[in-house]
Amino acid sequence: MNFPEARLTRLLPFLAWWPMVDRGTLRADFLAALTGAIVVLPQGVAFAVIAGMPAQYGLYAAMVPAIVAALFGSSWHLVSGPTTAASLVLFASLSGLAEPGSAEYIRLALTLTFLVGITQLVMGLVRMGTLVNFISHSVVIGFTAGAAILIAVNQVKHFFGLEMPRGLDFFHILREFALHAGDIDPWVTTVSAATLLLGILVKRFWPKIPYMIAALLAGSLVSVAFGAFAGVHIATVGALPASLPPLSAPDLSLGTLKSLAPAVLAVTLLALTEAVSIARSIAVRSGQHISGNQEFIGQGLSNVAGSFFSAYVATGSFNRSGVNYEAGAKTPLSSVMAAFILMALVLLVAPLAAYLPNAAMAGILMLVAWGLIDFHHIHKIIQTSLSETTVMGVTFGATLLLDLEFAILLGVFLSLVVYLSRTSQPAVHTRVPDPRVPNRSFVSDRTLPECPQMKILRIDGSLFFGAVDHVRDKLAQYHSREPGQKHLLLVASGINFIDVAGAEFLANEAKSRRREGGGLYFYRIKEGVCGPLKRGGYMDEIGWNNLFTSKTEAIGHIFERLDKDVCARCTRRIFRECASVERVE
Repeated sequence: MNFPEARLTRLLPFLAWWPMVDRGTLRADFLAALTGAIVVLPQGVAFAVIAGMPAQYGLYAAMVPAIVAALFGSSWHLVSGPTTAASLVLFASLSGLAEPGSAEYIRLALTLTFLVGITQLVMGLVRMGTLVNFISHSVVIGFTAGAAILIAVNQVKHFFGLEMPRGLDFFHILREFALHAGDIDPWVTTVSAATLLLGILVKRFWPKIPYMIAALLAGSLVSVAFGAFAGVHIATVGALPASLPPLSAPDLSLGTLKSLAPAVLAVTLLALTEAVSIARSIAVRSGQHISGNQEFIGQGLSNVAGSFFSAYVATGSFNRSGVNYEAGAKTPLSSVMAAFILMALVLLVAPLAAYLPNAAMAGILMLVAWGLIDFHHIHKIIQTSLSETTVMGVTFGATLLLDLEFAILLGVFLSLVVYLSRTSQPAVHTRVPDPRVPNRSFVSDRTLPECPQMKILRIDGSLFFGAVDHVRDKLAQYHSREPGQKHLLLVASGINFIDVAGAEFLANEAKSRRREGGGLYFYRIKEGVCGPLKRGGYMDEIGWNNLFTSKTEAIGHIFERLDKDVCARCTRRIFRECASVERVE
């Protein structure tokens, strides 16, 4: 591919996979699209309820955004649209600013979607796609588990038919439930339980049947039966408008921007992490390469476009992306076709939502919440790492107790703290020649003797401003134990990066050891790592003749500088060169 073609493909990424489209892929993509469109019908309505939006807006979020994300993203199987986590964060961010479901609330939701899209797009254009790598998987697991419990708790009133004020936090909902447990409506609870039970059974024993649709049908039939034979009226979602997404526009007034600014970063981080993580997990199975930057651009464009077509924040959906892949989708055209099929279905079946009980929706959301808790990975994290367990636990607790956007930022902050803590303490190992092998390769074996004049250390990690003090302390400890080891040979193959602070530290260490009659030497330092030392003039202070690519050459060069009187009294005979020194008793 020549340069103009490569540049055009970056601007219009769908040109890269379009040549794959043929009769065979079209058939496979259509079948996957049909499955996906059916699956998103109940999901879209459920997610809109979580987001505090009118039910139809969950379906709108699965239309235009899905098309744009498929055309301009890099994944062939990622399906974008409304998700549980994004819906929950949207509700947490906006419910304090306007009444959920009101015209003002919808206006804020669409504006937030536009701002999130712009932020995602800019991050993609400036190539910040690697940022999601710094968000620990433990943050996502902890947040998702916390969000699942919040979803379940927020559906308690609909599940049991209780009257509760809107906007209550986690503990106040539990308190209200405990105080009014005697007011539980058995008719409503029966509908909820029937929906939940059938959903579990279908998902467990008939996995090829869309369990959400089957469960909602069962719950609706139970509700209709109660109305027909017992005269009991169960509250319903209400008929949805049988229309395509109406045009809309974000409100970019200064007051609105100021009120939404705190939520933009948190929603953006969550949406991007969700989308890129899902895209990469599916790419591992499909063998496709994913560009984080291109996914940022695709997600950004999808939300910008969606904000003008009545869609709230959309991101990658794990459920629908998994269904899309398992159903045999070959190209992103499956997501495009699924969006158009969904539009047709909405025009046909939207009025039937008048028979959909709120209790049945509560049962479905309880089932969704349970499925969000990743018990397998929670167990693995607890088994494997205390620091990751702490990050997961704090994020989980913050999700339940604090504002969701703050919980996400807190989790990201803790991830960075753990990352910096690890990278700021590179491993420093003592190395010695192993006389048991012919080439006397360097090993870390405390039972083997060291040279009394030369210290050999291997550093595994980067020498940047955050790690310099740790390495300096380690060298000082070794030097205080063995002050005679004035010559220091660094096995530098494990050093991947040196910044200015690291370069200055090495230059000062070299000067200090020269004053003592020793020196600082490097064995197998990488050319790219050596660049900052050269450009800053630090190699002039360290000494160009102190860089070695050969172990034999390095040992031979340093051996010539050792105090031979000390060598003559030494009985250790660490190096082959020691044999050339006449021993003195």
